[in-house]
Amino acid sequence: MAAARGGPSLYEQPVLVVSQKTKLIELTNEYAVYDGGGRQIGAVVEVGQSQVKKALRFVSSLDQFMTHRLEVRDASGVVLVLTRPAKVMKSRVQVARGDGTPVGEIVQANIFGKIRFDLVANGQLVGAIQAENWRAWNFAITDSAGSEVARITKTWEGLAKTLFTTADNYVVHVHGRLPDPLASMVVASALTVDTALKQDDRGFN
Repeated sequence: MAAARGGPSLYEQPVLVVSQKTKLIELTNEYAVYDGGGRQIGAVVEVGQSQVKKALRFVSSLDQFMTHRLEVRDASGVVLVLTRPAKVMKSRVQVARGDGTPVGEIVQANIFGKIRFDLVANGQLVGAIQAENWRAWNFAITDSAGSEVARITKTWEGLAKTLFTTADNYVVHVHGRLPDPLASMVVASALTVDTALKQDDRGFN
């Protein structure tokens, strides 16, 4: 999964820092992705928003009932395309490669208690996101056997302090190189946990 244009690949980083870009009005979702040293190596950008949809986001709280489409980009271009269909009760995110080839889905497994999202590829469970503490941003990403392969948190020792000048940053620590499709599902879920999964911000612990 190395970046084809000579730059770093999101798949090869042990630490990713996701920083929501500051906007006066939150009409589109856009995130910068840094490595552990503070170098920007990617981005997550919402695409395909109509003016009507932007207007609705501005005047209402209907955001979770709208379809969202996000592109995950690194030096090689678009590496993943994530689509979150309009939600009724449970979140679901469809994951595809940059060329449109399906990878799998991130599916909310429960509504009450500690929220869990299943990572499903080719109809098989390949991992899960466990929301250990929703408000404190503690998420464990596990493989199909339940072993932790990555962790999402608000802090990580050793990171450049300049990356944490706002509250809209979080850190993804990947414990080792992962095989696909799990690697793609981990990147997809880690980079979109805020926009795609945590949208309703209910604060369940």
